[in-house]
Amino acid sequence: MEILLLAIYSFFVWLIFFKLKWLPWNFISQVIVISLPIMGLTVLILLLNIVAPSSHDVRVINYVVPINPPVRGLVIEVPIEPNRPIKKGDVLFRIDPVPYQIAVDKGEANVRALQQQLKSSESANAINEAKLQLARKRLAQFTELAGTGAGNKFDQEQTETDVLNLQSQLASSAAEQDQIRAQIASGESELAKAKWELSQTTYYAPANGTVVGLTLRPGAMAVTLPINPAMNFIEDEQWILAIYHQNEVRKIEPGQEAEIAFKMYPGRVVKCKVDSIMWATAQGQLPIGAFNTAGGVAPVPANALAVRLLPDSGDKNIFLAAGAHGEGAVFTDTGHMIHILRKVLVRVGAKLDWLILKLH
Repeated sequence: MEILLLAIYSFFVWLIFFKLKWLPWNFISQVIVISLPIMGLTVLILLLNIVAPSSHDVRVINYVVPINPPVRGLVIEVPIEPNRPIKKGDVLFRIDPVPYQIAVDKGEANVRALQQQLKSSESANAINEAKLQLARKRLAQFTELAGTGAGNKFDQEQTETDVLNLQSQLASSAAEQDQIRAQIASGESELAKAKWELSQTTYYAPANGTVVGLTLRPGAMAVTLPINPAMNFIEDEQWILAIYHQNEVRKIEPGQEAEIAFKMYPGRVVKCKVDSIMWATAQGQLPIGAFNTAGGVAPVPANALAVRLLPDSGDKNIFLAAGAHGEGAVFTDTGHMIHILRKVLVRVGAKLDWLILKLH
């Protein structure tokens, strides 16, 4: 854009001083002619950097999810292909379920045995309860007979002993049933855990995305260690970040218009809207807080802030590779009269992306 303005200016200088000779070409006019474009372009560029700040570092970043199976085992199937679209819920891989199915079967058998044991104890308890009621009834009868001299004292004492024995058996049986119920609860908990682990032998895609570098193959051992993920899943959701110096974002606000020229789409200008400014970067982490290693992934340069942009209008469904790079500008709410200059610069830069400057 600067070259175009200089060319127009040079044309008028040639026309006034040389073609039409309206003004003399002397030392004073030469100083004025040379100083005007320098001062004018300087002021124009400084204003553009405030009202329509540009960024030569626009990045496309995708979420990368390390896939760590919650259970370990031998991989028996990997039905996906690398670098192919994957829908949420598609099977990524399967682990041999036999050991976990055995644990489920064992847990179910244990719970059934304990439930049968509890049922038998409750049945025996019901019988002893009936015997106790009968013994109490007989004790009342023997006590009445012994009191009138018509009954045997020995029968009364024997019945009292039977009542005490039955009460003791019922108390012991109740304690035993409480212990069995606790064992059933523990067994059901272990069974639920075993069933959950069995369900985790098939791992599903957490979102729409793709797996680029697929190294997992049947026969490999999948482990739960986070430092050794089975694969890295790249989600389709993307962040478009424009990197700015900190003093360039003072007039940038959400909702403002932006334009980006990506090198993977030479000549095309992608319309965007400002989503937000990322006010926290890796440089904001101090030793007083826990060190976040994730801050080192695609770090923002020192003394810079990232502005998140969202594709707008017909560019919402544009395909952008993770790691795509470009340049662009945000058009703030002031200086609308000179926004056109920045838009021309963005389009000229987009056209220049057609050039492939290499000698082989």
